[in-house]
Amino acid sequence: MDKNIANNTASRPPHAKALLPFAVFLLFYFGISLATGDFYRIPMPVAFLAAAATAMCQDLRKPLRSKVNLFAKGMGDPDIMAMCMIFILAGGFAGAAKAMGAVEGTVQLAMACIPSQWLLLGLFVVSCFISLSIGTSVGTVSALTPIAVELTQSLGLTPGLPLGIVIGGAMFGDNLSMISDTTIAATRTQKVDMRSKFYANFFLATGAAVITLAVYWVLAPKIATAIPGEYPLSSFFLVLPYIAVLVLALLGINVMAVLLIGIFLAGIIGVGLGKILFLDFLAAAGAGINNMAETLIVALLAGGLLKVIRYNGGISFLIQLIERGIHGRRMCELGIAGLVAVVNIFTANNTVAIVVAGPIARDLAEKYKVPAKRSASILDTTSCVIQGLLPYGAQILVAIGLAGNQVTPFGIIRYLYYPLILAIVLLISIAFAKKKA
Repeated sequence: MDKNIANNTASRPPHAKALLPFAVFLLFYFGISLATGDFYRIPMPVAFLAAAATAMCQDLRKPLRSKVNLFAKGMGDPDIMAMCMIFILAGGFAGAAKAMGAVEGTVQLAMACIPSQWLLLGLFVVSCFISLSIGTSVGTVSALTPIAVELTQSLGLTPGLPLGIVIGGAMFGDNLSMISDTTIAATRTQKVDMRSKFYANFFLATGAAVITLAVYWVLAPKIATAIPGEYPLSSFFLVLPYIAVLVLALLGINVMAVLLIGIFLAGIIGVGLGKILFLDFLAAAGAGINNMAETLIVALLAGGLLKVIRYNGGISFLIQLIERGIHGRRMCELGIAGLVAVVNIFTANNTVAIVVAGPIARDLAEKYKVPAKRSASILDTTSCVIQGLLPYGAQILVAIGLAGNQVTPFGIIRYLYYPLILAIVLLISIAFAKKKA
């Protein structure tokens, strides 16, 4: 009798034991992180390797080679490969655009548009705009925290207020940006185009942002003076690659083509304006791609691990478990949100949370007739809410570090109105969701 895994698309009956590798991943990563007090001490790929090794040790009746082939089949899934290609291009674009001065130009352009009497409100809008442009919340926090610190020192503000404003705006763009890791992961795991997901997210994110602005308008002190700064005309041209990527993606052009155009445009403008040499531009694009290495490795390992878990009946068991509390589309949407939230809390990484929870969410969405763009929106929105509020999340830790440890995580969280308002807006949208698509 052939003991090899002949059908890679098959799935065994639901079985709780099949989830053991996933439990090992969470316990290994979360447990060591708690013990060390540092959620970024353990490399994420190492935690996935521990889980993969556990998966390979299960079902000893099957030869190891057969199980490795199954794992490799999951790593090579077309959706995983497409996701990795987009990650590579997004990394290249981010690296090239930053090196030619696009981030600095965007900050200068945005800060020049802030009315002096509404400096704190403007800081939130600027943070939203920059994160939407560059597609990374951590990058936005890194770029704007020095400005927030200057506000704290020159205007005598509580440090947590401007830092909370910056982080809240950063999570806005992380949720909506076409080149954000979370957007890429959410759209690929749900098999939906980015434009559809963007429009599904738009009213949630912007509605929460408008309410947040109103809250800051009421609570934030009015500032009479602005931070002086120069605005060279070249800053406008430096922002063009970001604008081009956003517009072309909204027009429905394939995201890979959009990112290639963005890289090409960043090179032309950067070299043309004398901001960067051609060879340095190529090196920056390569460095940006290298910066995505951990994300790529995690995506590949997660794809292989989920394939093995699915084959052994773990995914179907988990879906059965979740379905006990699901009665219709609304509860399904709530279940998807809860699933990605739990994984995000344990991993402190919203991209990883979506990669892990995404395939399960897609199965649930298909069964309960939740549109793919809606499930992608819920995954991305929920993960950005949780990530923005985690006291041990990268965004808050980076802000504290750049601010010279002047404030505690909870000193920032008390001013993080946007993630909380976004969570409320999302829950309201789920409560009033149509019973049928």
